[in-house]
Amino acid sequence: MNNDFDYDVTIIGAGPAGAIAAALLCQKGYSVCVIERSTFPRFSIGESLLPQCMTFIEEAGMMDAVNTGGFQSKTGADFFYDGRAAEFDFSNKSTAGYGDTFQVKRADFDHILIKEAEKKGAHVFYNTSVEGVDFSQGAARLDAVFDGQAKVITARFCLDASGYGRVLPRLLNLDKPSDFPPRMSLFTHVRDNIDDPSYNREHILITVHPKHKDIWFWLIPFSDGRASVGVVGADLEKSLEEYISEEPRLSKLLQNAEFDTEIQKIQGYSSSVDHMYGEHFALLGNAAEFLDPVFSSGVTIAMKSASLAAHALDKQFKGEAVDWEKEFAQPLKVGLNTFRAFVQGWYDGALIDIFFSERRRYNENVERYLTSILAGYAWDEANPYVAQPARRLKSLHEICQ
Repeated sequence: MNNDFDYDVTIIGAGPAGAIAAALLCQKGYSVCVIERSTFPRFSIGESLLPQCMTFIEEAGMMDAVNTGGFQSKTGADFFYDGRAAEFDFSNKSTAGYGDTFQVKRADFDHILIKEAEKKGAHVFYNTSVEGVDFSQGAARLDAVFDGQAKVITARFCLDASGYGRVLPRLLNLDKPSDFPPRMSLFTHVRDNIDDPSYNREHILITVHPKHKDIWFWLIPFSDGRASVGVVGADLEKSLEEYISEEPRLSKLLQNAEFDTEIQKIQGYSSSVDHMYGEHFALLGNAAEFLDPVFSSGVTIAMKSASLAAHALDKQFKGEAVDWEKEFAQPLKVGLNTFRAFVQGWYDGALIDIFFSERRRYNENVERYLTSILAGYAWDEANPYVAQPARRLKSLHEICQ
């Protein structure tokens, strides 16, 4: 480490992006500080992982800890709309790699990841907020408040993994309007008491409202008999329970559920920025861009950004030239643009038509291409639905109609 700085890298946020980045950098021999405003474990949404996540968990040396965490196995995704079902088995994909993953309570999952990062040498400051930053003096200077006391932390580089907190976009005025219209979500955890023998706890269930295609529900079962339940729409005026009662199959599945936890609401969550990096900083995961929760892409994108940033920093610290646009932003945008096209297709109805049409199976490769993206492999440019997502989805929609 350069002795002029407290650390090689300061990371804002101890969620999945921050923990993966910290572990990777520590493994490469760098000193890392993680600044987290909360105390862990803490609640977070985004509980259904994608198999692509497992690649980054393995890369960060955390696989054993996650595998022994007692989490619910996840092997696919089920979609349901107006009496029709569409099932995607993640093992039936075109991209090599993991075909299964987990559905997790993020409080427990995130806590495991950051503890593993600490074991690898990361210094974590909880209950610490970042109130100011300065990148103008050849370093990353952060003005923080730790347990009520002002603290200055300096590093050679700063990674913002603050998620919805979006610390650097807020302090540096980097925010720009999202491509997507504002939406909101109502969600909670329940004791689900589901006794339907046909229900598959190893799949996430996405259900479209029978009368309003722009409203949809998630049901994510956990290993302890509880589940995450939520509804998403542009303008939700009723209660979560009322919306569930309007969907016959979902209401039947949850007829014995105990709604024993406070209903939470988030809105206007889609976000973007002018640029993802600058002198002595880069933005990871949701701090850079968040699309939509429908395909559970958030944690995957966060981990991918952490891996890209860690490799770029390793080169930079070794004195090699790094083009952050070509080696970080552009590669990350490949997956972002893929998921963006799928989210857009979901809300304009095209992807819903595709999913519930038997014609999507006119070519077995198409099914495997789609499944790969639903499994998180949105950076595999050998997949035509990654290379040209919008055009390919448009063509497939025409076939399915």
